[in-house]
Parts: sequence; C-alpha cells; structure tokens
Amino acid sequence: MQELHDAPLAPLTTFRLGGPAARLITATTDDEVVAAVREADAAGTPLLVVGGGSNLVVGDDGFPGTVLKVATTGFELDGTSLELAAGEVWTDAVARTVEAGLAGVECLAGIPGSAGATPIQNVGAYGQEVSSTVTEVVAWDRREGEKVVVAGADCGFAYRHSRFKADPSRYVVLRVRFGLEDAGGMSAPVRYAEVARVLGVEPGDRVPVGTARDTVLKLRAGKGMVLDPHDHDTWSAGSFFTNPILEPEQYEAFLARVRDRLGPGTVPPAYPAGDGRTKTSAAWLIDRAGFTRGYGTGPARISTKHTLALTNRGGATTADLLALAREVRDGVRAAFGVTLVNEPVMVGVTL
Repeated sequence: MQELHDAPLAPLTTFRLGGPAARLITATTDDEVVAAVREADAAGTPLLVVGGGSNLVVGDDGFPGTVLKVATTGFELDGTSLELAAGEVWTDAVARTVEAGLAGVECLAGIPGSAGATPIQNVGAYGQEVSSTVTEVVAWDRREGEKVVVAGADCGFAYRHSRFKADPSRYVVLRVRFGLEDAGGMSAPVRYAEVARVLGVEPGDRVPVGTARDTVLKLRAGKGMVLDPHDHDTWSAGSFFTNPILEPEQYEAFLARVRDRLGPGTVPPAYPAGDGRTKTSAAWLIDRAGFTRGYGTGPARISTKHTLALTNRGGATTADLLALAREVRDGVRAAFGVTLVNEPVMVGVTL
C-alpha cells in the first residue's frame, strides 16, 4: 500500500482535471482496500474511492479527505464463470473473454475504467449492459462493517443505475462475478441497430465474438470514445449526459416542442423504456439545440467527433468544463423542455 499527501488527482481521471487530494492511498489487495476504508471511517475522514477515473469530475479545489485508488488485480475464468478484481482494467478483461470465445460483454469493449465500477453504473453500450451478465458483487458494507455478497438480482439494476449508485457511501466494490455464454465462438445476439448495420446482419443475429468486439471498437474510436493520450477528444468521461427517460405526459410535451422548433414532420429518436415511458437521445437533443461537434471557444469544448462528449482540449479547469456543461444543459432545456442529467460523478462540485 502506498500513501501520498497533497497528491494531484487530475492524472487519475480521464478528464485530466481536478485539484489535489489531502491524502492518496493506493491499495493493491482486497485486504488493503478494506483496511483503508475502515481506517477512514473510524477517523470520520471523508473518503473518495477511485478506480479508472473515467466517470469522475473532480473540483479544482481537490478533495479534503482520503482518496483510495483501487489497484487490485485478478482475472479468474472457470468455464463460463468469470471473477474480476475491482481494479482490473475493464477493456483488457473484455479482450480476454473474447480470446476465450465467450459472449456477453463483447459489445462493452473499449469502455474505459475498472471492473469494480461496472455494476455501480450498470455500464452499457451498443445493446449490452453488465446487468445481463453480473451474477454476484462482492463488496465491503461500510454501514455493517462486513464483507457482503450481493446477487445480481438484488443489485437494483436500471438504466445507468444500481443499489450501489443509489447509496454511494455504503458499499465499496471488491470483486465482480459474471456469467458468460459459450456460443461456440459466436457473439450474443446483436441488439444495436448501428452495429448490425455495419456488420451487415439483422438485429438478433450472431457473429464471431471477435468480429463484434472489433466492430464496436471501431465505432467507439470514430466517436472519440477509446482512450488515446494524443487525442483530446478522448480527454473526457465519454457520454457526459444520460439519455432522458420521459413519462407519457412529458413525452407528449416534448414532441410538441420538437415540432414547433424543427417542423411538424420531425420525429426524434424514441425507444420504449417500460411502464409507458420513452427514452430519447441526449446526443440528438444537444445537436438540435445548436451545440454541434466542436462547439466552444475555450479549453473545454464538445468533442469534434461526438456531441455527447465534453472534452478538455488541454489547459482546461473543472470550472471551464462545468460552465460548458451548464450551457449545454440550459440550452437543451430552453429548446425542448427536457433537463439533461450528468452521467459522471461530481466530486466537490455540482452541475
């Protein structure tokens, strides 16, 4: 276990933003993680747990307590059962499952961050979510002071949500267990229309699992969603806003605003979200509200490849980023009556 004081946090985040931590501990085993959490809790010290830093917006003033960097390792594959230590690099783990010919997470390739973060956010992309494969989450329960095993069915998974996100100060994820599929080297059924189109197949078809992964990586790279230190479009947290889910009356009001602004024949993206609700596209809203790719004049701008990513062009501050995010949020609300919600976790700041 390593301990540093007044340690910069910007290098630990994909935004490369944020002030220093009063104290930074790097833990490489589950026992070290638990020990650091128990120590902070016993002392009443504020605690921030960091994995890959791909979903964090840290304030320019930094964090006044203990930052725990989870750097644990462990990849254990037994047939179709996979256990990952929380600190495992997620995209590397996906690559290893594909090499083993197993399906279930291949369309989540290229997502930055660590394995431990995936159940918290119910990470998803291109027609897959981890909720469909997570069987158990091993976590430290800070309230009860004990290690717990939470079954996948008890994780409270929803769109970009889980019980761990609902009560972020209670659990620290230590390990995540997945149940994958042996489909003879074929992928899970392709669910995402864009992926199916690029592959030249119908939704629901299967393709070689490596082909599915490679296709997703190419699509993500084209949108600046695969980390590249030389590409400022990837100095981001990926999608900054979640796709809005609207109640029936909200959706009808939204449609009226769309048609008033863009013409009576305009049909926005719409997907069933259960209980009569409709999910629409945050990227579509941002673009149609006038915030196109590359928007901005300062060091924080919208990605030149994808309107849903806000980026640090180099030299930005968190204040710069939040100013842009508020401009986009407020502009979309003024145009369409829909309030976008940030996907990254805010530390010491609010949107």
